[in-house]
Parts: sequence; C-alpha cells; structure tokens
Amino acid sequence: MKILYGIKNCDSVKKACVWLDNHQVAYQFHDFRVEGLNPEQLGVFIDKVGWEQLLNKRSSSWRTLTDQQKTDLNAGKAASLMLDNLTLIKRPVLDTGEQLLVGFNSENYQNFMSDAHE
Repeated sequence: MKILYGIKNCDSVKKACVWLDNHQVAYQFHDFRVEGLNPEQLGVFIDKVGWEQLLNKRSSSWRTLTDQQKTDLNAGKAASLMLDNLTLIKRPVLDTGEQLLVGFNSENYQNFMSDAHE
C-alpha cells in the first residue's frame, strides 16, 4: 500500500490526492500534523532521497528560522529541524514501498505509475 505523507490543507498534497484518486491508485494518507512523524521514518526518507531534497527551504517555516539554525546544515541538524517543525518537510512525500516521490509533479507521478505497471 502506498502512503502519502503531508498536511491535509496543503495545496500540493491536495493536488496529489486528486491525481491519485483520478488514476485509481490506492493509498493511505498520513497527516504529519495529526499523526506526527517519528525519527526512524524520517531517517528512512533521508536515506532514500537525502535531506537536501526533503528540507523545504521555500516554506514560510524556513523563513522563520534563525540564521544560526539555517547555517552549517548536515543530515543530523536538518533531521532535527524537520522533526521539531514538520512543515519544513517538502510535501507531499509519496512512499511507494520501493521509492519516494517528494513534492507533487503530475509528470513524475505518471512516469512512476507507468514504470510500476511494466
């Protein structure tokens, strides 16, 4: 079962849900705000795609961080920041069981689903 991680009111997450529903892709939704995210799961995400791809430096949450928090980033510091403020994680994160798709791009979703059915 695919798991879509995100926040219910996020526009990108909404677009991903609509896309998955329209393409009859079964998935479970995991809301960060309601269900949280444990360090182990975030560690799996980082191992699969790297913290650089997960950390959303374009978010309003990023802009509220201090300069000290934003400097000298590494996997450990980025993971700590994301766990402290889950809205720093780029959304949505679609865990297909085999790979992670971070952010919503209909072309990427289409390509993955096409590859998965071959």
